[in-house]
Order: sequence, then structure tokens, then C-alpha cells
Amino acid sequence: MSKNSDAILKGSARAPARAMMRAAGMTSEDFDKPVIAVFNTWTNMGPCNMNLDKLAVPVRAGIRAAGGWPVDFNAIAISDGITMGSEGMRASLMSREVIADSIELAVKGHSLDGVIVLVGCDKTIPAAAMALARMNIPGVILYGGSIKPGNHEGKDLSVQDVFEAVGAHASNLMSDAEFEAIEKAACPGAGACGGQFTANSMAMAMTFLGLSPMGLNDIPATDTAKNDAAFKAGETLMDAVRENRLPRNMITDNALRNAVTAMTTTAASTNAILHLLAIAREAGVEFDIDVFDEISRTTPVIGDLKPGGHYMAFDLYEAGGSALVGKRLLDNGRLLNATTVTGRSIFDEVDDAIEAKGQKVVRHFDAPVKSRGGYGILYGDLAPDGCVVKLAGHGALQFSGPARVFESEEDCFAVVEQGDINKGDVIIIRNEGPAGGPGMREMLAVTAALVGQNLIDHVALITDGRFSGASYGFVIGHVAPEAAHGGPIAFVEDGDMISIDVEARTINVAADLKTRAKGWASPEPAYKSGAYAKYAALVGSASYGALTSFPFSRK
Repeated sequence: MSKNSDAILKGSARAPARAMMRAAGMTSEDFDKPVIAVFNTWTNMGPCNMNLDKLAVPVRAGIRAAGGWPVDFNAIAISDGITMGSEGMRASLMSREVIADSIELAVKGHSLDGVIVLVGCDKTIPAAAMALARMNIPGVILYGGSIKPGNHEGKDLSVQDVFEAVGAHASNLMSDAEFEAIEKAACPGAGACGGQFTANSMAMAMTFLGLSPMGLNDIPATDTAKNDAAFKAGETLMDAVRENRLPRNMITDNALRNAVTAMTTTAASTNAILHLLAIAREAGVEFDIDVFDEISRTTPVIGDLKPGGHYMAFDLYEAGGSALVGKRLLDNGRLLNATTVTGRSIFDEVDDAIEAKGQKVVRHFDAPVKSRGGYGILYGDLAPDGCVVKLAGHGALQFSGPARVFESEEDCFAVVEQGDINKGDVIIIRNEGPAGGPGMREMLAVTAALVGQNLIDHVALITDGRFSGASYGFVIGHVAPEAAHGGPIAFVEDGDMISIDVEARTINVAADLKTRAKGWASPEPAYKSGAYAKYAALVGSASYGALTSFPFSRK
């Protein structure tokens, strides 16, 4: 078969390249094999990606067994949970672009025949899909898996509980001893954060996009079955290379809608909106943010998963995993047919679902957790280009109150810690958008502290930044245009009355923002050199996925 790698390994002119590859272990017989990138996002900076170096071993074995030659590459990874609430969190979303670029450059630069990307913490997952969509060569995405739950006094824990404990401890609602005990117990080993937070949400989305073989991403990081899954993923990739199964044949409108429906029915992270929009645009698929509202209005939540529900990713795996969610959708006429990297249709993949007897994690549509899905897309004089409301964990569809305006996450968190937020307040955190932050930081530290103070159901929070998958409450992010680009959120003042109506899809403010905007000039960028400055100059609107790649970055 003709291969991309022939460009570097075939013919007498390529003898120098072959000589170098012989030094790396190839033999004459190996030059006829497809050369496959095993792209790793391993780091031991936290638990989320620290098992990926070991997972690469059976991946390489699967590739070799199926007739390929694996070559290893590495990319950066930023831990959202560790950087949350700090200056370093600005690097998180930026890293998505850097990882995607790294995969593209390494694979295209060496004319490789296929790629498997090992992913863990949040941004590594969409980055892998973005790169596959750009390159359109055979590829597989394999998620390292969720962490198992921690446990304290019989209660399962995730890192979400630690963030919420910060608020409770600051309000003297939790003792020092209890606070320390939760911190020590929450994260028992390798794996990404355990609820239907961003990593597990995006791992499920990859399955419904057809880029990850059904069921493999569900297996927890420390489960012995993960090695077999990794070997199988290597074999699957080789089959995709032989059959020329391409990512853009999978990332279709149907597959994107399936991913949105799976996210909606499990009340997944709002980051899925940002990332699926980005993936669609990298694949050249016209896919609008309003699809998320359309699907959420007609799709009940059947996954009883944290942060708003009771169970974690480990429980979902034992209940039947993504296949069970898909089977519920199929049986209810909510799944569209699409192709997958295995060569089977998504209908065939979910039809194999095995449901654990007596499981309570995935309900039926006639007895849902909530009658309406977990997202809403709002417009109004506060967000002319749209914003995202997360509905997980509460049933409220309207909120109004006076604005409490903060110029940064740190400014807001300090006031929350002091206990100076009142019931009925509409908290506004601005200058945290893709360009203005830069990096569109997540606000988990603030939302979790509000949970810990029993305020989360009594306030609304609006930002041009975004939220962690572990955030819940009446929270609205991705406000566009952002403050740094002169969006209306830049001109809201303390005491302005804000009105939010999810059913009407409106978010408005009782103030003459246009008059206040007269004479406005772009603020000086927070960073004038380096990666942060480059990102701020290139990044586009959150309503289009906050991309830096052309031609979409200016939308």
C-alpha cells in the first residue's frame, strides 16, 4: 500500500533518513510498515496524566502486533485542578492550541501514516480531536481514564469536594481537622477528576464523535482492563490505517449532534460547548452554538452524575458506561447514525451495551433526573453574540438581581471568602475572556466557595470567562463579545439590575450601556510578549470555539 511515510523512507534519496531510523531501531523489513505516532500527554504533575507513560506500552504492542511501527512524541499538559484559581490557569485553554499544533507539526512534519493520542486532563482531549480534524489522517484518541473515588467517613469524594470544603472552612462551617481529612482523602491515585467534569465529559464526547472506540475511555485509570483497552486501541488504529478511515468522515453534523445530546443528557461540562465548536470548525463542519440550546430544550437529563447529581465516572463505568447512555438515546429515537473509527456504526456500537443489574446511574427517559437538558444559550444586551448558562444541579430558569461587579476572579474570590456576597446578587466577573484574561480561566474556586457557604442556589454568576465541569449553580459563562473587546459586560456597574430568562433565551441589564461605552478604548494587554501575548492577539470569540487557527480565529 502507498503510505505517507514513503515520502521520508522510500527511494535511494531517502537513504540518510533510513540511516537515522536504523539508529532508532528500524530494520530493512520495517520500512514497509506504516509508521504510527504514539502521541503522549504524560506528566506526573498531578494524577490526571501520570499513568499515560505506562499506558503507551500496550498501545505500542498493539500497533506492532497489527503490523505497524510506533514512534513516540510528547506534548505539554496543564492540570486544571492544580492551576485553578491561580495565574497559571490562564495557560489551560492556551495549551489546547499548543497541543493541537504540536500533534499536527510532529505528524505532518514526519509524514506519518496514523496517530494515536493518549490524553488525560481536560484540554488534551479536544486538542487531540482538533489535530485529527486538521490533518485528516487515520487516528484514535485514548483517554487514560477517570480517577477512582476517594472516601472519607463512608462518603465518596472527588476534588470537587475539596474546592467546596474551601468555602465551608472559610465560613467556619468546617473544622480544621475535617478540612485536612477531606484534602488527604479526595484523590487516591492516577486518573482524571472523577465526576462528569470536563475530562470525563470530553472523553465521552470523543466516543460519540466516533474518534474513540466504544467503551475504552470509560475504563478507570487504575483498572487492570485498561492495558487490554490500550492494546486494542493500537490494533484499531492499524485497522483504520489499512481501511483509510479518516476523522472527517466521522466528525459530521450527525456525530456532533450525537456528542451534544450525550453531553446534554448527562449534564456535562459547559466546556464541551467551547470544544465541540472548535472541533467542528477544524473539521470544516458548519455547526452553530444554538444547536446546544435546541438539543437541551428537548433532551431530559438521565445521567445522575456529579457535579449536580450523585454518582461519578467510576459508577457510570460499572453501570454500563457510554454504551448504556447511547443505548438509552437510541431506544428513545435520540441518536443519529454515524460512522466510527472501528468501522462499525454508532448504532451497532451502542447496541452491544450491557446494563448492570439494579444500577441507578443512568435512568430511563420516562423517569429522568431533570426534564430539561443542562445547557442554555442566551442573547441580549449583555451578550449580543451569546453566552452559555449551565443548568446542572438546579431547576431555576429565571433570575434577577443587582450586579456585583468584579474586574478579575481574584477580586471576586476575596470578597466571597470574606462572606460579603448576599443572596439575590448577580455576580459579574469580567476581563477573564479568551483575549482579555487572557486564557478564559475557569471559576471553580469561586463557585465551589459559594457552594461551601450555601449560597450557590441564591446567586447568579456571569463571566466572560468559563466554568469548570465541577461548577454548578446558576452560572453563565462565555459572554461574548468579551470585556476586552468592548463587549457590553465591560460597562455594567454595581447595582445595575440584571434579568435572566432561560426559557426566553435572554440576558439583559437595565442600564444605558451604549452611553457608557462612548469613548471606550481597548485596554493595554496584560502580557506584551511570549505565548500569552501571542494567544491574546490571535484568539477568536468563545461563541466560535475560541480558536487561534486560521481562518476561524477572527470570527
